[in-house]
Formats: sequence, structure tokens, C-alpha cells
Amino acid sequence: MTRKNKQILSIILFMTVLVIDQIIKVNVKTGMYLGERIEIAKWFSLLFVENNGMAFGMLGGKLFGVEVKLFLTLFRVVAVCLIGWFIYSEIRRKRPTGYIVCLTLIAAGAAGNIIDSLFYGLIFNNPPYPHVAEFQPWGYGYGAFLYGKVVDMFYFPLIEWDMPTWMPIYSGQHCVFFSPIFNFADAAISCGIVALLLFYHKLISQYQIRRN
Repeated sequence: MTRKNKQILSIILFMTVLVIDQIIKVNVKTGMYLGERIEIAKWFSLLFVENNGMAFGMLGGKLFGVEVKLFLTLFRVVAVCLIGWFIYSEIRRKRPTGYIVCLTLIAAGAAGNIIDSLFYGLIFNNPPYPHVAEFQPWGYGYGAFLYGKVVDMFYFPLIEWDMPTWMPIYSGQHCVFFSPIFNFADAAISCGIVALLLFYHKLISQYQIRRN
């Protein structure tokens, strides 16, 4: 594949992931109330949650008195810009198409969650249960710029069980295997990283060796 075709592929893939991610999030945000769960199968549900932190809802709160959310949003913006520049550089170096696809998935996923953080607080309200969110005039939403909450919805409780009553501490506790709730952007990031490690670990190692 030529350099130009790789650039076009990367742009199309980036925009496709971004559009799909936002379509899903907006439909969940305006069609489900916060905390609502729709069971598709015993092992898969749509569960609407929001978070201030990283992928799969990790990280939140404050760090040295400053909200981690602000640091995280700014970090994502910088990271996406750097990844975009890196993708362009790698295309110029004639890297494999699959490698470029992996990097683009990571960049697109990060950008998808950035959109939530940047703008959702400005354009959506945050109604109480059981009402669903609605679009608001620009700037009259539930939060300020950079402080929007990321929408998550995919829940895969693959295995659920109750701990035996005779066990200390965890007696009778309900346990779930794979409890994170995530979105399409998170999935794109995860798929990109896993594919890089599986299929392009030698290329990554060579790149690190050359840097050293």
C-alpha cells in the first residue's frame, strides 16, 4: 500500500471509530437513565454509567488537591496530538499497514473519550432518576469545559457466583468475573494495544533498541 493510501486509510478509520463511538454514546445518554441496565444476554448487558476517570472507569478523585479529571483530559489531548504526529511519521517510514491501523485505533479511541470530557458537560443536562438526559443550549449543561463525564455502557458479566457462607470476610459475597464497564472507544484502544503486542512486538522492540 502506498504512503498516500495509508494516510487515507488512517483518516477514514479514525473518523469511523470516532463517529460510531459518538453515535452509541449519544443514543445511550439520551435514551437510557443513569444506572439503567438492558440485558441482551446473560453474559452481556447495556449498563449506562458515567465516570471521571480513565478507560473502564479507573482513576478519579483528586491528586494534590487538584482533580485528576483535569490532568487526565489535558493528558489525553496532548497524547492524541503526539500519537497523530507519530502515525504520520511511521507512515513516512513505510511501516506495515496493520501497524498503522493499530496506532490509529488507539488514537481514535482516546479522541472519542476526549470529546466526552471536553463537550458533554456543556451540551447535556444531568436529570435525576428515572429521567434521561437532553441536549441543552451550548454552555448550559451539567458541567464546565474539560469536565464532562465519559459515557460507558458495555458490560460483560461472563461468570457470576456467590462465595460460600463458611468463608471468612467474603462470606456470601456476590462475585463477577470481568466487571469493568466500557465504551466503544475503550474497546478500540484495547484492541489496538493488544494487536500491537501480539503482531508487532518485534517492530516495537527494534524501535526501542534504535532509540537507546
